[in-house]
Amino acid sequence: MKNYRVIVNGTTYEVALEEIDASQVKEAPVQTAAPAVKAEAPAQAAVSAPAGGESVTAPMPGTILSVNVTAGKAVKAGEILFVLEAMKMENEIVAPCDGTVGQVAVANGQSVDTGALLCTIA
Repeated sequence: MKNYRVIVNGTTYEVALEEIDASQVKEAPVQTAAPAVKAEAPAQAAVSAPAGGESVTAPMPGTILSVNVTAGKAVKAGEILFVLEAMKMENEIVAPCDGTVGQVAVANGQSVDTGALLCTIA
C-alpha cells in the first residue's frame, strides 16, 4: 500500500492505493450505446402543415408564455412567434421561413410536449 495526499478544490484527502500486477487486472466489459429510440409524435402534433407549408413545433416540453402571432399574419424568417418556458428558461420560437401563419394551435399558459404543433406557416 502506498499512501497519497490529494487536494481537490482546496480540500485535502488522504488515500491509500494498493499496487497490483497486470495478471490481477480485470477488463471492464465494453458498453455499447443503446440504439436511439424514436419518440412517438404527441397527439397534439396530429395536425400537419398544408401542402407546401411548414409546421412549427415545440423543440422541448414546456409552457407557452406568449403567443405573438395570429392566423393570417405575415411573418419573416427569424421573427419571434412564441415564447416557451422550459426548465425555468424562456425560449424564443422563431419563424423558420417567410410566409403567412395558417393556424395557431396553442394558447398562452398551455403546456406542450416535444414535437407538439405550435402553428403552420404557408
